Amino acid sequence: MQVTAIYPGTFDPFTAGHRDVAKRAGKMFDELIIGVAANPNKNPYFPLEERVAMTAEIMSDMPNVSVKPFTGLLVEFTSEVGAQVIVRGLRAISDFEYEVQIAGVNRHLKPAVETVFIAASQDFTFLSSSIVREIAKLDGDVSDFVHPVVLEAFTRSKQQSAKQGDK
Repeated sequence: MQVTAIYPGTFDPFTAGHRDVAKRAGKMFDELIIGVAANPNKNPYFPLEERVAMTAEIMSDMPNVSVKPFTGLLVEFTSEVGAQVIVRGLRAISDFEYEVQIAGVNRHLKPAVETVFIAASQDFTFLSSSIVREIAKLDGDVSDFVHPVVLEAFTRSKQQSAKQGDK
């Protein structure tokens, strides 16, 4: 039986920690779909299309990994793509409590889909997209936390903002 898993998130931006979890999950499952959530409630820094494109480029070295955008309920997306597993990364105990709640709700809504947790590598337990965004907004160096593709996107975004500020 071929097992397809979804690794969902807003990925705003896709960090080194996300890549680590995705690479490890990609080795565990026949197919891994990174589901980039539209999630307008989070007021993302990067538009959905750009987050999908960046993530696809970052993960292009893994042939069994694809990247797709989604809106709505995650369990509905699992049905759309035929996934049997949801992958979630855990950084700390605080993540675990929240993620177990979400996994329980997802299991109630769609009992056939299992949730698998992958603990973050120790190098990335402190790393979150919101921290990376904050550092980047304040002109800090995020090069250790993101792929060069994301670093370039931050630079472009700052340049565009500066040009708009000049007008």
